[in-house]
Amino acid sequence: MAQDDPKTLVSTNWLAAHLKDPDLRILDASWYMPDAGRDPKAEYDAAHIPGARFFDIDDISDQRSDLPHMVPPVEKFMSRMRAMGVGDGHQVVVYDGAGLMSAARVWWHFRLMGQPNIAVLDGGFPKWQAEGREIEDMAPIVRDRHMTVRVQNHMVRDVTQVSAASKLGDHEIIDARAAARFRGEVPEPREGLRGGHIPGSRNVPFVDLLNADKTMKEPDALRAVFAAAGVDLSKPAITTCGSGVTAAIISLAMERIGKSDHSVYDGSWSEWGAFPTLPIATGDA
Repeated sequence: MAQDDPKTLVSTNWLAAHLKDPDLRILDASWYMPDAGRDPKAEYDAAHIPGARFFDIDDISDQRSDLPHMVPPVEKFMSRMRAMGVGDGHQVVVYDGAGLMSAARVWWHFRLMGQPNIAVLDGGFPKWQAEGREIEDMAPIVRDRHMTVRVQNHMVRDVTQVSAASKLGDHEIIDARAAARFRGEVPEPREGLRGGHIPGSRNVPFVDLLNADKTMKEPDALRAVFAAAGVDLSKPAITTCGSGVTAAIISLAMERIGKSDHSVYDGSWSEWGAFPTLPIATGDA
């Protein structure tokens, strides 16, 4: 069992023990690809961890962008959090219905906004339910809470910065997509995108960082996964994926092994793969 850390990852036992803490806030950040056929808000309405609020990744985003769920303007994030009753002085725990997937994106999102007191629930709602723990179907009573935001700009990268890193080789660019997508062997799930990967990037499919029960592997096992993929952990890292969601799982894993110089390419392949002028690589190269 992973060691509980309220700034990265906590167990279901930890959450159960702290469930009644007055300054605990729980977020259900479930999100699925459109072809999954699942409605995360409907699932939340039917059953969630007591006290959980629903964090809509697609709504709490930059609606001005054509790219999916990009980081929202600071003012929008603050207003949404105030309306959800999440703010300064709170310990936040975020989970999702897949075990450990989209919750990591919200963990990174809070860290980007200068809010470090947030942890992902290891194994998520499936593990909580499998253990027969308490659930409810009622939304909590919410009281406004102010949140102070201090954006940590070093934690996010745009296409220009990633392009420079690809050319210079001074960062490790790590792609969380499945190997077949990384190699360009299968079509991308989003229409209009080329197949392949950012030149010079390494492939660490996010599933390789997880155990069979969707909990995150222990730190030594995580280091072994990165080593097997040829990742040089002495370099700063940029994580990427299809749309910036599972890239954050790599970022969470890096934080778990004590590596803090990592950032997420927010546009990810949804942006890079759409621009014909940007170079791509295929195969394992």
